[in-house]
Amino acid sequence: MVQRIEMSSVSRRDILKFAGAGACTALATSLLPGLAMADAKLAAESIKKITGGKTPTMGKVTLELPQIAENGNTVPVGVDVDSPMTDADYVKTIHILADGNPLPEVAVFKFSPASGKAKAATRMRLAKTQNVIAVAEMGDGSVFMAKTEVKVTIGGCGG
Repeated sequence: MVQRIEMSSVSRRDILKFAGAGACTALATSLLPGLAMADAKLAAESIKKITGGKTPTMGKVTLELPQIAENGNTVPVGVDVDSPMTDADYVKTIHILADGNPLPEVAVFKFSPASGKAKAATRMRLAKTQNVIAVAEMGDGSVFMAKTEVKVTIGGCGG
């Protein structure tokens, strides 16, 4: 017994649809990666915006991060600011940034003198080795900063 297979023909309209879809895909892949590219300049611009153009002072801020992250999907980050947290001297906001992320601002923590302590912890995602930056805005308008490089490895096999 011989089976007969019928093949349907492809119309010119179908070919034009596939060609149009392919052209749109090629255009999107060539233009959109530029939008998602990470740039340390974006982090610097974010810091400038946060500080209102002031130069942050190094000190008072302590970042707790691993030097080497074996899994960049869940990198623990802790930040602590040395402040008495009184009405006259307190931490208003802590910003966590990663200069290798397409959107550098990762987290924002807000405090008041009633907070008692300016300390926070979270987890963040890092796709590659980059700097993690913490910027602390104080109640009196001063700004402090800390920066730490985190090496992201696959399976802990070096940078």
